[in-house]
Amino acid sequence: MGRSRRTIPEELLLLALDPTTGTTAQPQSLDLGLAGAQLVELALAGRIAPDGDRIAVVMARPTGDPTLDSALELLRRRGSPVRAVHWIGGPRLGLRQTYLTHLERCGMVHAVAGQMCGVLPTTRYQATETAISREIRARLDNAIRTGVPPDPRTAALAALAHAVGLGKHLYPGNEGRSLRSRLRDLIRHDPMGGLVAHAVMDVQNGVAAQPRRQQAAAAGVVRQPAAARATADPAGAPVQSRHGHGRMARVGAR
Repeated sequence: MGRSRRTIPEELLLLALDPTTGTTAQPQSLDLGLAGAQLVELALAGRIAPDGDRIAVVMARPTGDPTLDSALELLRRRGSPVRAVHWIGGPRLGLRQTYLTHLERCGMVHAVAGQMCGVLPTTRYQATETAISREIRARLDNAIRTGVPPDPRTAALAALAHAVGLGKHLYPGNEGRSLRSRLRDLIRHDPMGGLVAHAVMDVQNGVAAQPRRQQAAAAGVVRQPAAARATADPAGAPVQSRHGHGRMARVGAR
C-alpha cells in the first residue's frame, strides 16, 4: 500500500480533532473506532474479508504501512477468523498516540506543549493541513446532502464516524439532527464498514463482554465491573506524558 493515500484511521482521527482546542471528540469510543478503521483499511487492501460476523485473513502479504501490518500479523496469528466485536474490544494501548505521532511526522498536525493542572506536562495536537481536514469533511457533507451513494472509503468513514459518536461533533444542535440521521444511514453503503461500525457500537454497549461474563460466572469467578477496576477516562485530547514511563494522559477540556 502506498503512502499517497491517507488511511481511514488517519482520516477518522483528523475528523475528531477540534481545530481550536486541539482536543479530540469522543476520546474513549474513538480508540475503538481506530481499531475498527484498521480492519476496514485492511479489507479495502484485500488482506482480510468478512466471514459472517468474523474477520478472516485472505492475504498475509504486508501492506507497507507498519501500523496496519502489525494488526494484520496479529490477525494472522489467531489462525482462525475472529469475531469483529472481540477484536475491536481487545486492548489497543497507545493506538491513538501512534496515529497522532504519524500525522505529526507527515506534517498534518503539530504538537503543542502544555500542562494539566499546572503540574503534569502534556501535549495537544493542532491540525496544520486544514485543507486536508476540510476535504475529508466535504466528502461526508457531499454524501449526506446529495444522497448520491458514496465510494466505499467515504461510506466506511461515515459509518465509523457515526459509530464513535462524532455526529454531534460534526453536525451539532437541533439544526444538525437531520444530517446526523443521514450520516447514520450511510452505514448501509459499505458491508465491511457496516460490520465494523456495528461491532464498535456493540463493544460500547457491552455486548463483547457478555460471553466472557457468562463464562466467568459458570466457572465461579466473580469480577468487579469495569468501572470499578479502571479509572475514568476524562473526555479530551490525547496527550503524551513526558515523564519516564511514557504513559498517556488526557486533558479534560474540550
